[in-house]
Amino acid sequence: MRIGELSRRTGVSVPTIKFYVREGLLPAGRLTSPNQAAYEETHVRRLRLIRALIDVGGMSVAAVGEVIAAIDDPGRPVHELLGEAAHRMVPRYGDGSPGGDEGEDAGPGSAEARKRVGTLLDERGWHGYPESPAGQALAVALTALESVGHGRFAEVLDVYADAAERVARVDLEYVAHHVAREELVESVAVGTALGDAVFAALRRLAHTDASYRLFGREGEGEGEDEGETERAEGA
Repeated sequence: MRIGELSRRTGVSVPTIKFYVREGLLPAGRLTSPNQAAYEETHVRRLRLIRALIDVGGMSVAAVGEVIAAIDDPGRPVHELLGEAAHRMVPRYGDGSPGGDEGEDAGPGSAEARKRVGTLLDERGWHGYPESPAGQALAVALTALESVGHGRFAEVLDVYADAAERVARVDLEYVAHHVAREELVESVAVGTALGDAVFAALRRLAHTDASYRLFGREGEGEGEDEGETERAEGA
């Protein structure tokens, strides 16, 4: 197919396609003449992956380039490949971030929060490390909770971890249906970004139900009692 058809099929403009080629994100087409190139289905798949990583995953072009390089490295294990994609979707926190410590052991979040993350990983036997992007993000969140007087939230961290473990297992079972490396990465990007949105929405719905069950019926009960009293007095 010509570049115009590639553009129509993917919704990516011709100038943007050429930019991706220059940046090494997209392989150049096969030259059919000095000024013409032919593109294949592999280009369609790669473009859709690039757009998924940028539009859904929120990655920069540079980060996408690193993920693409991992995909194109046949020696990179699938576990590392998926980790590369997932880690690029987690906010980065450098030294001096809000709540960070100063000194030799400086890092994102407080020292206590980073220690708590390490303990969580050890106790649950999770294959991860506190210095990973996700570990740092968790330390920053725990530090923020502590700073606003909700440090006790850490007491329910294991409950959250139980839920996260179940969701992660479902996520990976879904991803496992894809065979091609690009499809695997696309599933991680889309599943993580949109999956987070789905999980957040489900959590809000569950909050509404839990709030009603814990607090909503109190008001209803009072209203019913008052109505019964009024009816009794009227009789």
